[in-house]
Amino acid sequence: MPKPLTPTALARRWACLAALSRPFLPVYAALPVGAPAPDFRAEAALAGKPFPFHLAEALKKGPVVLYFYPKAFTSGCTLEAHQFAEASEQFEQLGASVIGISNDSIETLTKFSVEACRNKFAVAADAGARVMKDYDAKLLLMPGTADRISYLISSEARIVAVHASLNAEGHVAAMLKAAQALTAGKAKSTQNKP
Repeated sequence: MPKPLTPTALARRWACLAALSRPFLPVYAALPVGAPAPDFRAEAALAGKPFPFHLAEALKKGPVVLYFYPKAFTSGCTLEAHQFAEASEQFEQLGASVIGISNDSIETLTKFSVEACRNKFAVAADAGARVMKDYDAKLLLMPGTADRISYLISSEARIVAVHASLNAEGHVAAMLKAAQALTAGKAKSTQNKP
């Protein structure tokens, strides 16, 4: 008789099933570009230290890349976290900050913030999947789990760019390109003012 699956193994199997079935499912929209970004507060961790995150406060410092991912310490989510960590200095140079979000516990994310995020950016716990719901980021086959969606949010709390793909590749490049365009656009609008 086979052994029962652990919760982690079960989550990995569901994530694989969702990834395999994605091409056959109808695409449903994430928040569109130009939409207001819903404000939220969540427990977060950076470099192994928990702290309260508030989107409105983060936006006072500049644009925010908010990326949703299904489950900490799975292969795709760890790869994506490594890629965001490697690009963190580029985001900082563009005046943008990065925060990842999933419905993992804050205890798990405290470890993830060190091991996968390499102490470079924060990750937040979406208790109750409320933020996922507000951002249309729930995985269709597993509603309590985040889909892989990245948003660039302007300082004015508007969605500037969206990248939705279960493939971890491409999210960082898309958000960097959007942040560069946003910065270039602000530079042009500043130069045009008398």
